[in-house]
Amino acid sequence: MKKNRIIYWIATGLMSAIFLFSASMYLFTYEQVSGFFINLEFPTWLIYPLAILKILGVVAVLSKRSKFLKELAYAGFLFDAILALAAHLVVSDGEHMAAVLAILFTTTSWFFDRKVFGNYTQTYLPTK
Repeated sequence: MKKNRIIYWIATGLMSAIFLFSASMYLFTYEQVSGFFINLEFPTWLIYPLAILKILGVVAVLSKRSKFLKELAYAGFLFDAILALAAHLVVSDGEHMAAVLAILFTTTSWFFDRKVFGNYTQTYLPTK
C-alpha cells in the first residue's frame, strides 16, 4: 500500500507540474504561446480558457473535494495531452515529449488514485 501511495504522489506531482507549467506559459508568455498555437493551426482564443482549466483541474485532482470534478479533470488532462501529441506529430516540430510525459503521468496518477483511494464507480451507481 505504501508503494502505491508513493507512485501516486510522484505521478500526480509530475502531472500537476506539467499542467501548471503549461498554464503559466499560457498566462505569462501569451505572445510566444500564440505563435505555437498559430503554428499548430489552433485558434488563439483558446489560450486563456485552457490555462484557467488546467489550473482548476490541478486543484480538483489535489483537493479531492468532488469525485466528479476530479474524474472530469483527469479526462480533460488526458484529452489535452493526446490532442497536443497529435498536433505536434502532425506539424513535426519535435516538441511532442511533454505531451507523451503528460499522458504517462496522467494515466499513472489516475490508475493509482483508484488503488490508493478506492474505485469511484460504486459511488455513482444508484443504491437499491
